[in-house]
Amino acid sequence: MTAIVCSLLETDLYKFTMWQALLHSHPGAHTEYAFVCRNTPAFPLAELKADVERELDHLCSLSFTEDELDYLRNLRFIKSDFVDFLTVFRFQRKFITVDTDGDTLRIVATGPQVHVMGFEIYVLYIVNALYFQRLNQSQALTEARKRLAAKIDLLREFGQQPAKKHPFEFFDFGVRRRYSGAWHEEVVRTLAREVPQYFKGTSNVYLAKKVGLIPIGTMAHEYLQSYQSFGVRLRDFQKAALEDWVQEYRGDLGTALTDVVGMDAFLADFDLYFAKLFDGLRHDSGDPVEWGEKALAHYVKLRLDANTKRLVFSDGLDLPTAFSLYRTFAGRIMTGFGIGTNLTNDTGLAPLNIVMKLTACNGQPVAKLSDTPGKTLCTDETFLAYLRQIFHHATI
Repeated sequence: MTAIVCSLLETDLYKFTMWQALLHSHPGAHTEYAFVCRNTPAFPLAELKADVERELDHLCSLSFTEDELDYLRNLRFIKSDFVDFLTVFRFQRKFITVDTDGDTLRIVATGPQVHVMGFEIYVLYIVNALYFQRLNQSQALTEARKRLAAKIDLLREFGQQPAKKHPFEFFDFGVRRRYSGAWHEEVVRTLAREVPQYFKGTSNVYLAKKVGLIPIGTMAHEYLQSYQSFGVRLRDFQKAALEDWVQEYRGDLGTALTDVVGMDAFLADFDLYFAKLFDGLRHDSGDPVEWGEKALAHYVKLRLDANTKRLVFSDGLDLPTAFSLYRTFAGRIMTGFGIGTNLTNDTGLAPLNIVMKLTACNGQPVAKLSDTPGKTLCTDETFLAYLRQIFHHATI
C-alpha cells in the first residue's frame, strides 16, 4: 500500500514560517497538540487507529531531500540556519501517541515545539485520506470533477462582470481536509491551467514546487497562542508575537491573523506601528463583512490608505461567498480568498471537520477566543475565563 505522506514538503507554508520564527525566538518551548473531530463521521474514527499508527511510523522515517531543501533556500524569507536544521530533522515517533476512547480517535503530540508543531497537517490529511478510502471513491471523484468544472464555469462567468478597483484573486488552502493527495493535485493543476488569471497560488509547498505556483501563507493561531506562555504580560502577548514576527521577516509575510482573542482585542493592539508594517489582515472567524468593515474603519482612523492594504478571507469559503465579499470590499481595499475544503473535498460526501490544535505551552494552557461560536478552543475553563476578562471578550 502506498504511504499517504510522500514528502515532508507537503504541508502548509505557514508551518515553515512559524517553525522558523519560533526556532529563532523560543527554541526551548515545550508544547502539546491535540486532535479533535468537530462533526459526526460516517463511521467511528477509532476504527482507523492501526492505519494511523502505520502512517505515522512512515512519516517518522522521512527526511527532507536535497532538492526540497534547495527549494526552501530559494524562498527569500527562509534563512540558511533554518534549512540547516531541516537538513538533519526527523519527526520522533515517541512524541506522538494514538489512542481511542470508545468511538473517539485520540491523537496527541507532546514535546519540544520545534519537534512536534509540524505533525498537525500530516495527521489531518492522513486521517482524511484513510477515512475517505473506505467510502465510495469512484462515485465521489465523478461528482468532484463535475463540481470542479462548475466552479471553473462560475469563475469565467464572474470574469465577464465589470471589474472592481482591485483584481479578484484566490488561493488553495485545502491540504489539511482534502479528499486525497491525488485529487488535491488534480484540482490545483486544473485551476492553474484553466483560470490562471484568478488562481494565484497554494498553501501546499510540495504542490507549489511541483506545479510552479507561488506558495501562500504567513501565520496561524498556534504562533500567537504560544506567546500566552512566553513570559510576557498576558495582556501584551499579541503585541509581543507581532513584534517578533516583524523582526524575523522584516517586511516579508505581512498578513496578520486577527481572531486569537477576537477582532476587537486585536485592533486594540494593532496600532499605527503594526498597521504600517503589516501588509494586511486575515479573517478566520466571525461575520466576514462586519470584520472587514472594522478593519477598514481602523485604517481610516489611523489615516492609512486602505488601497495599499489587503484583507484575506479564509473561513469556510466557497466561490459564491468569495464573489460576494469581493463585491463588498474590492473597491476600497485589496482582497484575497483562501478556499480550502470547498476546493479539495467537494465530492458530495460530507467532509470531516477535524483540527489538531495547540492546547498547552510550557506547562500552561493556551486558548483561542474565536469570533465564531463553537471554534473557541481551550482545555482549561479557568484560564479561558481569565483571558476573556483581560480582553473584555464576550462568552460565545
